[in-house]
Amino acid sequence: MTYYGDNDYWSEPIAVEVDQVDLVNMGQYNVQEAKTRLSELLNLVERGEDVVIAKSGRPVARLVKIERPSRRELGFLAPLQIPDEFYDPWTDDEMGAAE
Repeated sequence: MTYYGDNDYWSEPIAVEVDQVDLVNMGQYNVQEAKTRLSELLNLVERGEDVVIAKSGRPVARLVKIERPSRRELGFLAPLQIPDEFYDPWTDDEMGAAE
């Protein structure tokens, strides 16, 4: 394990196995070609295709479309019903009890 400074959280990169069937279904581009055709590759990704970027013919990274999260509502909170008495000033007894 390689340590970077005093932080032992970061370890060496983990190698990820890529299924060869997945590589057939997506376009693979070497780094130089990906740099040259980045706009075109981003258009492919927008259409839902995955793009693999390779270094010396070995897959290194994958570009995938980012799905925007749907708007979520908090379903566990009902509308709050606050009684009007809540806003009344405290009495002297209540003030003493709070101390």
